[in-house]
Amino acid sequence: MDQNGKYKLTQSGIDQLKAELQRLKTVDREANLEALKEARAQGDLTENADYDAAREEQARIEKRIKELENILKNVELIGENDRTNKVTIGKTVSLKIGRSDVADYRIVGTLEADPLNHRISNESPIGKAVIGKKKGDEIKVKTEAQKEIFVTVVDVK
Repeated sequence: MDQNGKYKLTQSGIDQLKAELQRLKTVDREANLEALKEARAQGDLTENADYDAAREEQARIEKRIKELENILKNVELIGENDRTNKVTIGKTVSLKIGRSDVADYRIVGTLEADPLNHRISNESPIGKAVIGKKKGDEIKVKTEAQKEIFVTVVDVK
């Protein structure tokens, strides 16, 4: 969430959250209600582990539904078609990080960050450092482990 209370997401990120919300409200909720019904049918609820587990699952599902509804209510779509040659959220950039080979990374909001799949958050040390930079810029970045590395913006797409 940014300082304006908005969650920055790409259209694909929004679509994924909507799909998850739909699944939780239909499939997961229905399966949980069925599990609760079966657990109640077993009799005494005071020492019924199946009932306790089903209630915990129900609480988890309802919490996640509320969380997703809040995110989708406060979402800001990341502009993916920004024509500038500067690094912005939503763009794909080719970066040379330290001594590693050049690799493409997508700059995304924190909810979509997945470094193992080359999606880095705009709030990560590298994400913060490259925002606003252009092709050819070299930046010294202090990592979360307090190590300094050089990052070169090879291309902005």
